[in-house]
Order: sequence, then structure tokens, then C-alpha cells
Amino acid sequence: MERDSAFCSIHFLLHLLLLLTCRGSSAQKVKVEPEVVSYPGETVVLRCQFPDPGQTQLTQVSWILEKSSGARTNIAVFHPGFGVNYPMPSPVQGRVSFTMDPPSLANPTIQITDIEPTDEGKYICEYAAYPTGNEKGVSSLVILAKPENSGTSITVQAGTSPVAVARCQSVNGRPAANISWSPPSANLSQPVLTANSDNTVTVQSDYYLAPTPADNGREISCTVTHRTLPTSEIFPVKLDVQYPPQVQIVGYDSNWYIGRTNVVLTCLYQGNPIPPTVNWKMSLGRMPDSVEVAQNKLTIRKVDDSVNGTFICEVTNSLGTGKDQVAVFVRETSKGPATGAIIGAIIGVILFIALIATIVAVVCKKRMDRDGPPTHKPPPPKKHTTISYNAVPTPVNHNDNSVPLTYYETQRAEPVTDLDSYHAEDDDDLPKPFDHSPSEVEGSEMLPPYYELREMDTGTDAYPSSLSREDSFMSAPMIV
Repeated sequence: MERDSAFCSIHFLLHLLLLLTCRGSSAQKVKVEPEVVSYPGETVVLRCQFPDPGQTQLTQVSWILEKSSGARTNIAVFHPGFGVNYPMPSPVQGRVSFTMDPPSLANPTIQITDIEPTDEGKYICEYAAYPTGNEKGVSSLVILAKPENSGTSITVQAGTSPVAVARCQSVNGRPAANISWSPPSANLSQPVLTANSDNTVTVQSDYYLAPTPADNGREISCTVTHRTLPTSEIFPVKLDVQYPPQVQIVGYDSNWYIGRTNVVLTCLYQGNPIPPTVNWKMSLGRMPDSVEVAQNKLTIRKVDDSVNGTFICEVTNSLGTGKDQVAVFVRETSKGPATGAIIGAIIGVILFIALIATIVAVVCKKRMDRDGPPTHKPPPPKKHTTISYNAVPTPVNHNDNSVPLTYYETQRAEPVTDLDSYHAEDDDDLPKPFDHSPSEVEGSEMLPPYYELREMDTGTDAYPSSLSREDSFMSAPMIV
């Protein structure tokens, strides 16, 4: 059993080796350049080799030209025994030859002089070999032709339908060029390719839009890209849109008064083609003698009643006539200042007066604040705890103005004054103004009578003999 398995394995390896050998034999290819590029008038070299033929016997080599249509033509043949042959007729007759003299089967390279665009196609190097049969390699010859590129405008008339307004062309190029526009347009036509007899291609692209007078002079550009160009070529194009004249008269300010001098009306116009002439006239007929006309300008040396009317400017080109008119009203005197100026002056005066009033008010307020009484409340006097309650206070001289008045806070429940220390025992027989606190007096009760203080023998005011804390409130006229 093991012997059968080993035999099967050896048999499989032999088959695999044979398969690889066969694939290696079939892998031998003719070595050529896949693509060869040339320009018209140049000489092109087409290389071909059969390296390491091994057991393969090479008997003959042939060069075959295959056109894009599929037609095939032998252009060169070499046989070691019979030599070189260039079959006739052929597209490259008289311009093809082997590069080696004599050539060899190992290197049957050919060259073609004075290349033409029609020489483009597939060039096949084919060997007659034994026992594998024919072997071949294919080179594609690409003929480059640098095109002549341009961008031009197309003269059109203004309208509402899209028309071609610009054209970009790439003429006699090989291969075909690519054309693009800036800015892009939704109405671009598809590029039109035209094959020329010399195998070159002409590409044309048109730019479409609905032209308006505003499009006249507008700049667009086309870009041509081609294999022969190191960088793309850009062609600016200015649109040429024709339209009838558009006219406007300027210069009338509604202030033409009798005696005013050198007033000018200007006729502004646009048109394509440019209008050759400008014509001025008045609706009443003949121009006054005071009017001078120079192309598009009308000058009135001195205003009088004769220029009271309508002035008309007419401009004509090949597409039509455009005109504008202005009605002139001559005043007796100069027009006064504008209402807007008057309103502005009034507003300015009002603002100036308001500013002065504000400054005066601020100054007066600062002066009143400096000369008036203080607006803050002074702090309450401190209670003197070192004075005996039984000490008699020194009478105050009413004529001494240097002693400052003492302010008391009347909102406190128990006012604190210097009277708290006055409790003379010899005045107990004096009647007291209040025998109870103010809170005990009802609204319906009679207030105690007002008692005048007895004057002291010294001529000064006497103090009450005894005051309690509740009765120590002093009215404003009293001096403590």
C-alpha cells in the first residue's frame, strides 16, 4: 500500500515537471517595443529580437504592417539562405530597410524614414520557427502631429435664442486634441472631429449662449490639451455682439434760469457697430442761435426763452436708431436752496441750542450742589458715660455762635442726649409735662398743658427740674 502511494507521488511530480517545461518553451516571446512614437518627417526604428531560441530553429523573419482597417501588408522579409526582400507595393516602399547589413535572425530591426501620418498602425515582427510554429511580437507606431490651435469670436446680433458666439479649433493634430471652455456653459456643442486625408484630425468646439448687449466685449477662454504640448494652450476670446444704439441724455438739473451761461447736455450712447454720427434737434424745429453742437455735446452759451422746449438726441448704426429726449423748463430766477438743505439747517440750529441748554443746566446743577445744605444725615452723638447723672449741665450761652448745634435722631425708641445726666433733687416739685410715655397717650385723651420754664435769677433760661428718658424729646426751636 505504501509502495503504491509513493509511486503515485513520483508520477504526479513527473507530470508537473513536464508541464512546467512545456510552459517554459511556450513562454518564449519575440521581444519588441509595445509602442513607438514619432512625428511626421522623422525616422523611426522598430526593434525586434528572439533571445535564447534554445532548441527552436528559426528559419525566416518577416515584418508585416497592419492598418486600423485590418488590412495586412508584408513590408520586409529576411531569409538566411535567400537574403533580404522588400515586397512591393507597400505603404512604406522605398523608405523601409533593415538596420544591419546583412541582417540576422537574432536582430532583424528595421527603420522607416520620412515618417508620414499614414504610416501609423501595428508593425508585426513574425518568425518562422520549428517545431513551435510561428512566433511574433507587435509594435504600435503612433504618429504624433502637433495641431494648430486657435480661439476666435463669432459676430452675432443680440437675441433671445442661443447661438454660437465663439469657436475653438485644433487643426491637423494627431491624436485628436481635447478642448474645454471657461466659464463652462450648459449650451456647449459636442466637439466635432474631422479626419483629414493625411491621417490627422481636426477638432472644433463652439460656445453657445443667448447674446445680449451686456455680453458685447465679455471675455471667455478656451483651453486646448494635446499630447504634443508640454502645457495646455489657453486662448482668450472677446465676444462680439451687435445691437442698435442705446441713448441717454445727461446734464439737465431743472435749474435753467434766464441769464445762466454755459449749460451743457451730453448724449451718452452705446452700440455695436459704433454709431458713426450723433444728431441733435429740438421738438419746436430750428435750434436757437445760442446753442452750439459738437458731436455728442450740446452747449447753450446763455439761457433765454428760446431754449424752453424739448431737446432730442438721435444715434444711428447699421442695426437701427436709438434716441432720448429731455424737456427743458426755463425759470425767471435761480432756483432757491433745496428744501432738504433748509430742513438740515433747521435741525442743525435745534441741535446747537439743545447742546447749549444742556451745558448751562449741568453748570447750574453743580453750583447748587456746592452751595446748598448737605444731603447726607450726620451721625448721632456719642453717649457720655463718664458724666454723673446727678451733675448739673452748664447753661448754654445763646449768643455764642461758635458752638455747633447738636442734631438728634428722632426715630429711635430712646433718644440719647446730655439730659440723661440731669436729675436735680431740688426741682422735684416742678410739674412734669408728661407722666407717661407717648405711647400711652390715646387719641381721645387731652394732652397735658404746656408749661413754661421758669427763668433763673441770672437772667438765663431755666432747665426743667427733671426729665425722664421718655420725656427727653426736644422740639426744633429749643436749644440744649
